Amino acid sequence: MDAFLTATLAVTLAEIGDKTQLLALVLTLRFANKPALVAGILVATLVNHGASAWLGHWLGGVLDATWGQAAMAISFIALGAWLLVPDKPDDENPGFDKYGAFMVALVLFFLAEIGDKTQVATVVLAAEFQSLLWVTLGTTLGMLIANVPVVYLGESLMRRIPMALTQRLAAALFIGLGVIAAGQLLA
Repeated sequence: MDAFLTATLAVTLAEIGDKTQLLALVLTLRFANKPALVAGILVATLVNHGASAWLGHWLGGVLDATWGQAAMAISFIALGAWLLVPDKPDDENPGFDKYGAFMVALVLFFLAEIGDKTQVATVVLAAEFQSLLWVTLGTTLGMLIANVPVVYLGESLMRRIPMALTQRLAAALFIGLGVIAAGQLLA
């Protein structure tokens, strides 16, 4: 259960102000079919984070315990530092409107997550907790918690969320997890 809760909280906070959240905002302004957008985000995240969690789970099982613990500690701290760098939106004119809200959200969210902070976080969390299912479900729920309100409430919600604060909280969470992992290594 720790894997699920940690993954949910970490990705929810990391996703605030992320490029995929900005993508959700752009898509919600383009498409009226909000349930289709949410379904596309859900499927894209399950596939992307499922593969990422599998990779992390595999890496966690392959690495020597000491080296694995050190790599996880460094990864958590590096990811926390990376979260302090704000994202910039990519080109927001995808030209895929003819494929419908579900397909556009599915393809764009899947592609936007490749190499993104939350994908890296999923790999690291799965390696740390060695729980493919709970990390995938937690990171997916975190993506939905952060993005579904944007889909339904759009721009008015984005003006009320202090992005800098949530990015700092997410950074502190990952750095804290890294420090704990390093402390366990040294103990």
